[in-house]
Amino acid sequence: MRIAAVLVVLSIACSSISARADDIATAQGVIRAQEQALSHDDAAAAYSYAAPAIREIFPAPDIFMSMVQNGYAPVYRHKSFEFGESKIEGSSVAQRVHIIDANGEAWEALYTLEQQADGGYKITGCSLLRAGQAV
Repeated sequence: MRIAAVLVVLSIACSSISARADDIATAQGVIRAQEQALSHDDAAAAYSYAAPAIREIFPAPDIFMSMVQNGYAPVYRHKSFEFGESKIEGSSVAQRVHIIDANGEAWEALYTLEQQADGGYKITGCSLLRAGQAV
């Protein structure tokens, strides 16, 4: 009986780890899709990955794209965009991205995503710091 209980606990733990890995992969897919849309100047597609709260602040794709171009140049145009550490808390994912901008400077982006009612993830924010810069 104890063995059965241990097996049930291990099964639940393994499925939880697998689900979390799936959530991270899904969140990274959303970030990558937005990054690709930005690189193709596809404002509508890039905007589609923004969470409802972001869409309230930037109510149209062209306004959103202008904000990215002016405030997030390393995200908008870069030489390298690689995923780093990720963390899940509840229905939120925090994902670090290592970026080398068009001028060769290193940056760290911290994306936050929130799981939506349909189970998908949307980007709720992106903080950008020059690599090595104090917080």
